[in-house]
Amino acid sequence: MVLEKQLISADMFLDYVDQIDDRLVELVEGVIVDMSRPGWEHGEILMLVASWIYSHVREHDLGRVAVGDTGFVLERREDGKDTVRGLDLAFINKVKALEQVSSGWTTVAPDLAVEVISPSNKAADIELKIWQLLNAGTALVWVVYPDTRNVLVRSASGAKTLGENDTLSGGDVLPGFQIRVGDIFPS
Repeated sequence: MVLEKQLISADMFLDYVDQIDDRLVELVEGVIVDMSRPGWEHGEILMLVASWIYSHVREHDLGRVAVGDTGFVLERREDGKDTVRGLDLAFINKVKALEQVSSGWTTVAPDLAVEVISPSNKAADIELKIWQLLNAGTALVWVVYPDTRNVLVRSASGAKTLGENDTLSGGDVLPGFQIRVGDIFPS
């Protein structure tokens, strides 16, 4: 006998998350998915990336930055397969931030999303998350790979992988932002 899996909406998921304390979860196409807690290396790299981005955003008054698996509603679908993803780092430009940022989950796609890969991450899920972000309107996604010390840069126009000596640029999303990829990794 096959049991039908019950899908939950983004709103039901918000109610559920408010009732749990010790689990990190995302809603992926209507299904609650457990996430593992990141380790030290993940946190240190995220702090380095966030400090560079936050300093630039603040200095140029470009918008808002959030870290720590901040929840973004990326899909609300009629078939019940809503998606709420936690992002390691998100940047929202000043105009969208004034209109959309609130104390709850954000319903607008970030302009830039940064994900730092942990050993527990599965390639298929990361690829799905990138697709969901781009489909929701995210202009730029950076996927940071600690083991190989490189960054995958994805946008609607394509993908490229940058090594330690390459320059990571914010392009039109973060005008004027540039950093050597190696500078986002601990020495």
